[in-house]
Amino acid sequence: MRAGPRNLITDVDGILVGNAEDHRVRSGTTVVLCEQPARAACDVRGGAPGTRETDLLDPSCLVAAIDAVALSGGSAFGLSAADGAMKWLREQGRGVPIGPVAVPIVPTAILFDLLNGGDKDWPWPPYRELGYAAAAATGKDFALGNTGAGLGARAGNLKGGLGSASAIDDASGLQVGALVAVNARGFTTMGDMPQFWAWPLEQGGEFGGLPPPPRGLELRISHQRGELSHDIGPAEAAAADPRGNTTIAVVATNARLDKAGCRRLAVMAQDGLARAIRPVHTPQDGDTVFALATGRQGAPPDPLALAELGTLAADCLARAVARAIYHAATLGAARSWRDTFPQAGSVDASGAKS
Repeated sequence: MRAGPRNLITDVDGILVGNAEDHRVRSGTTVVLCEQPARAACDVRGGAPGTRETDLLDPSCLVAAIDAVALSGGSAFGLSAADGAMKWLREQGRGVPIGPVAVPIVPTAILFDLLNGGDKDWPWPPYRELGYAAAAATGKDFALGNTGAGLGARAGNLKGGLGSASAIDDASGLQVGALVAVNARGFTTMGDMPQFWAWPLEQGGEFGGLPPPPRGLELRISHQRGELSHDIGPAEAAAADPRGNTTIAVVATNARLDKAGCRRLAVMAQDGLARAIRPVHTPQDGDTVFALATGRQGAPPDPLALAELGTLAADCLARAVARAIYHAATLGAARSWRDTFPQAGSVDASGAKS
C-alpha cells in the first residue's frame, strides 16, 4: 500500500470534496460528495454528538445509499448545512425517488467552534448557504488546514483544521481514504514535543518527517506545550473551553460493501482517532465517523479482507488528523503547530529543511 497521487480521500474513485468558509464568522462547511449513491454507515463514540440523518444508516433501516455527507462548524446551527447541500443535489436531479419527487440523502455531523472569536451575531446562521457553496465547489483537489469545517477548529492547545490522507494498492486496485475536521478536546502531539501521536504511521514526510521522539512520556494528560511555555489569557481560555469540541470524519473505499460492512469499517476507523488524539471520545467530544463504499472494485470482501480494510482506514484517519494540524495556520488565540514548534515547522512536507 502507498499514499495515493493526491494523498486525499478523493483518491477513492467516485468521491469528491468541496469546502466553503465565512472568515468573518471563523467557521465553515465541508461536503463529501458521492458521484453515484454510495453505501454508508456511521459510528459515534463521543459523549456530546451533533448529527442529522444518522439513524437511517443503520443496516436495518430502509435507505440503501446516500448522496453526500456534510461536516460543519457552528454546533447545532451547523446542521442546516445539509439543507444547502440538499438544494444543490436536487438541482442536479439527485436523490431517492419517491413518486414524482427525489429526496437527496445527506447525513451530517457538526463540531463546536462558537467560542473562537469570530462574529457569531448573525441574523440567520450562514450554514445553509455554506452547505450549498461547498456542494457546488466539489472536486478532486482541495486545501487542508484552515478550510471548510476545519477553519475555526482547535485541537487541545493547538489550532485544529481539516486533514485528509489515502492509501492505494496498485496490485489489487483497492483504494482507501479519510477526511477529518479536528476540533478535539485531546492533544495531537506528544507532550511538549512536536512529534504527532500518529508519527509511526507517517508516509513520505507528509506531516514533517520528524525524527523519533527523543524521550519517553509521563503518564499524565495535562502536559502540553501550551501550558508549559506561556500563560493562557482570557481569549485562549475561551478558545480552549472543554465544552466545545468534536472530531468528525469520513472514511471511504472503492470496495464493494453493504451497509453492515460499512458499519464495521466505521467502527474500526474510529481507532484511527485513538492513534492520533489523546484523550479521545471524551464526554465533551462528539466524535463521529462516517464510512462510504462506492463499490467500484472487486467482489465483496471476506471477513479477513474487511478486517484489513478497517485497519487501513484507521491508519489513514490517524494520518489525516496529523495532516490537519500540520497544515493549519494560527487563527486568533489558536496557535498553529508551526508557530508553537517553529524549529520543527521549518521541515517541509518532504521531510527536508526549508
